[in-house]
Amino acid sequence: MVNTRAKHQKIHNTRKLCFSEVAMADSDHLATQSGAFIGSNDDLLTEILLRLPVTSVLQFRSVSKHWQWLLSHPRFTLMYKNASISPGLFVCNSYIPFDVENQSPPPFRNLDFYPDLCGIGIVQSCNGLLLCCSKKGHERVRKYYVFNPTTKQFALIPSVPGGMEVRKNIRFMGLAFHQTGCVHYKVVCIHVMNPDALFKIQIYSSETGKWKTSDQSFSAPYYTPLRYGVFWNQAIHWAPSFVNPSYFKLDTQELKSLPLPETVASFGGYGDRAMPLYFGESRGHLHLVDRVDRSESTLQLNVFEMLKDHSGWFLKYQVELDELLNAYPKMINSYQDPSSLDYYEFELFDVVRGEEEDDEAFFVIKVSGKIIRYNVVDKSFKQIFDLNHLTDLSYGRIGDLKVHRYIENLASF
Repeated sequence: MVNTRAKHQKIHNTRKLCFSEVAMADSDHLATQSGAFIGSNDDLLTEILLRLPVTSVLQFRSVSKHWQWLLSHPRFTLMYKNASISPGLFVCNSYIPFDVENQSPPPFRNLDFYPDLCGIGIVQSCNGLLLCCSKKGHERVRKYYVFNPTTKQFALIPSVPGGMEVRKNIRFMGLAFHQTGCVHYKVVCIHVMNPDALFKIQIYSSETGKWKTSDQSFSAPYYTPLRYGVFWNQAIHWAPSFVNPSYFKLDTQELKSLPLPETVASFGGYGDRAMPLYFGESRGHLHLVDRVDRSESTLQLNVFEMLKDHSGWFLKYQVELDELLNAYPKMINSYQDPSSLDYYEFELFDVVRGEEEDDEAFFVIKVSGKIIRYNVVDKSFKQIFDLNHLTDLSYGRIGDLKVHRYIENLASF
């Protein structure tokens, strides 16, 4: 007797296998069609890639020539949502992340992107790019570089025209860059004509690759401090000090007076030693921070924000640091008078605004060799770094420690 059940079972299994293979083939075909559709649709592909972290975007540039072109195109880098995130600071060339619990790898271990025999240090940060220069040697022989830590690209800036006489009298070198305004960057150089104390301005453009001398010049004391330059709203601003506060508009090449907050102006501005506790930019806002009242024993800070038209300042936050004083009593120098500049021993490194909500804003403060993240709204705080682990530090007033914010940026040179 013939076993028809076994044949029937074999035929049935064969049919199931065939149906399964067909289903898998259809699925693979649909996936291939979907992948091909996404891969051929730049708009859809861009929307997906905009949601990836910087490290993934950089890796995907090597997928194909088309992806390399798409991810390097100025349109994509301008749209990239994560470019506005500020992940941390460089302090003495060491990287300190703002979020110690979800930190990304350091953007670099050391500044060895160019074989400079004098070593390389950071001069200024500006929206994801770093202005660097030779660490040692006289100003007249220093080399300047613009470096993008995210893409590891750099450019060597040509020497400032005018020979040694100009280069040895450089008083300021600053970087101006903002991706939403222009994919090119500028370097502003100010040098003094001795003995007339006439300050001349020269501007380098990455678009032309050349320096240009501005028609603007100004007279000021020979040792006028121009170290704390901040680029905001198409202009370089210098932290107010004992000379007339000013800013330089790059689009019109005009030098203009920078107003002071009313509470500061009412006391006659800043004296010989005095400067703001902090002067800097975050997420398109220019901030100036100072104590509310130096005669009071409490530590309150006023955070002023500049109006977009440069017409004046308004009070954005008023922050009490009493909780910080309780946690770090060594902040108080009891040998000094409360009105003294040295009564409270701390430095305000940075003011970082939230992307949308004010309750995300925080201070970065150095207290007793520790770096503290302090929320300006709920007054919570936590230590994010111990500076005592670093060597070769010199502590002092604001600016003695070189602090530069790091923002991930996909801009290509």
